[in-house]
Amino acid sequence: MYEAKLKEMGIDLPEAAKPLAAYIPAVKVGDCVYSSGQIPLVGGELKFKGKVGAEISEAQAYEAARVCAVNCLSAIKGVIGSLDQIAQVVKVTGFVNSAPGFNAQPKVVNGASEFLGEVFGEAGRHARSAVGVSELPVDAAVEVEMIVKLK
Repeated sequence: MYEAKLKEMGIDLPEAAKPLAAYIPAVKVGDCVYSSGQIPLVGGELKFKGKVGAEISEAQAYEAARVCAVNCLSAIKGVIGSLDQIAQVVKVTGFVNSAPGFNAQPKVVNGASEFLGEVFGEAGRHARSAVGVSELPVDAAVEVEMIVKLK
């Protein structure tokens, strides 16, 4: 059902990105899966780099958050085999590499939240934090992590 929805949306999940440091892309604990923070990599390349509100526009950052959510789903799928096992997206945390004075982090992280709503419907409604930070690894514009509950 969710796998089919992604195909209908024209989205092919990439393989989970290789970690940049000493961690794994996602881990299952009980009936939940926790993804590590995912950055906007497309085809192994960082697609959105720099500070939001300076080098990156709010609209570009929104798209970056969507890419990050796709990458989170890839990491989660790598642990559970099929996204159809997901009962609920529980929590999303978005980190926005923010230029001084930029304070629209919630609008940026909507890129991830609205995408999850499109894919999972009611099961995609989640708790969330949207945080502005001064730097992110490899100067990524956005990083997103999530927690999902399994059926």
